[in-house]
Amino acid sequence: MEIRILEKGYRNNVQFYKDFLNGTIEDNDDYFSDETVNIKQAPDFPIYIAYKNEDLRKELFLKAFETMEKYYLTSDRELHLDGRFWHSLLLLKKREFLLNEYPEIKDSIENFNKIVVKKFDWENYIYKSVLAAEYISDMVADEAERKRYYEIIIDNLDLYNYMIKYEVFRSKQFVFNILTIVDELGISSILKKKIKGRDDLGADTRIGRQVLFEFNKNYPVVMSPMLEKDDLKELFVEYLGYYTSVEELKVLV
Repeated sequence: MEIRILEKGYRNNVQFYKDFLNGTIEDNDDYFSDETVNIKQAPDFPIYIAYKNEDLRKELFLKAFETMEKYYLTSDRELHLDGRFWHSLLLLKKREFLLNEYPEIKDSIENFNKIVVKKFDWENYIYKSVLAAEYISDMVADEAERKRYYEIIIDNLDLYNYMIKYEVFRSKQFVFNILTIVDELGISSILKKKIKGRDDLGADTRIGRQVLFEFNKNYPVVMSPMLEKDDLKELFVEYLGYYTSVEELKVLV
């Protein structure tokens, strides 16, 4: 499958949005760069997963992660981490899928920008899925175990989002170790809790996010992404203790 790569400037472009709705983007060469890429397969997958229903969200994330792993990670890393590639694929090859699956796209350019051509960073669901599939498939050989780690990510999405937001944490070994530690200690529910009695931290600060903030604050004095898992685990529990009781957890470390 050959895909023409879009030229920069298509985001927040009202005429481009109208041409997408009308199915006429490919009629205008000005929208395209000189680049083309070829990929073998490009099955549909969930590209937007902002749903409150936890069961539905889990089902969609799993489908996205597994589709990425099976079909898209065979490309060069530079390609599957390129937002223009994904936007080009969606707009040129997935128009009917997008309009059927996310009909709110037809309502406004704001929805189009939010769902289809969202900036390719940690808030983008495709970006989340690419990194999850890449990290876990690189670290875990067994298919069933990979699915279990995907579920750990979904159960700890706030923590995962914080890790992939910052370059210092964007290491597959660090992400894998943190997920393993959280799973071993069984502390997902603790990490999701709001921190009470700390007005200086804001109204909606979660414990897990603040633990990672401590890692970030102490880097590079403490090179946490380079630590072995057991050393990282001790440090994790220490930082966790700044925000909640960890007496029972220390027995497990």
